[in-house]
Amino acid sequence: MKAISVEKNIGQYEIDTIYNGDCIEGMKVLPSSSIDLVITDPPFAIDFKAKRNNYNRTDSNVLEGYNEISQSEYFDFTKKWMEQVHRILKESGSMYVFSGWNNLKDILVSLDEIGFITVNHLIWKYQFGVFTKRRFVSSHYHCLYVCKNDTKRKFFPYSRYSKDKSDRNGGKLHYQDKEDVWVIKREYWHGEKKTPTKLPTELVKKILSYSSEEGDIVLDPFLGSGQVAVVSKAMNRHYIGFEIVKNYYGFANERLEENNYILKQERHRTSLNKPLSSYLS
Repeated sequence: MKAISVEKNIGQYEIDTIYNGDCIEGMKVLPSSSIDLVITDPPFAIDFKAKRNNYNRTDSNVLEGYNEISQSEYFDFTKKWMEQVHRILKESGSMYVFSGWNNLKDILVSLDEIGFITVNHLIWKYQFGVFTKRRFVSSHYHCLYVCKNDTKRKFFPYSRYSKDKSDRNGGKLHYQDKEDVWVIKREYWHGEKKTPTKLPTELVKKILSYSSEEGDIVLDPFLGSGQVAVVSKAMNRHYIGFEIVKNYYGFANERLEENNYILKQERHRTSLNKPLSSYLS
């Protein structure tokens, strides 16, 4: 990867650094029009039980401290953090924000009221959801791809597949990859320390490839496990992020500082570059 020069500081913050704190207060200090891309998976306000052994997870491996927002506060909360994102995002920048279906209306209304332009309403389809008896199984998330200026936003349509590359049936791979339903499996870290929710590497990699370039500054206001920062680092992007839960911040910071993609529990730890080469290939 080639070295990209960029200012070390962004306002009062250092780039390639994450911070333990409230993202709304943190973003207020960031300069206007300073961020190239935002990728974030905020709380969904669904009374999520973070220590529940969803998907057959072992409770003891899941870090405590998940910070949920009440449904009654969700719209105001959403609008406040999105207002800051709109201010700090460059005219050439964009944001990808994930949401469940339950309070999607608050996300959509906030985006419109603040003045974001919706480019795509994407669907992330994963392999399975939680078993249900009286309703259909939810096995997808929504992802709103938005920007401030639709004529200036970055988008690299052939960043993953060339214009002429086809599959064995003659279908254009770049077309298939740009369809608005993304079938990407969740990642499971069996027997390892983890946060309750985490975006798959392939999902973050795809967004970074289409909507950023090397040397860009990527922000995640709700950092969680640090996945956006970790994959940004591996793809030669700069990163900054906020995480209010101290346990999660510590986990994310350890992954970044020690260059470990998966933090093994009292076992041999491998370097970030080696395991991520297979994730990013």
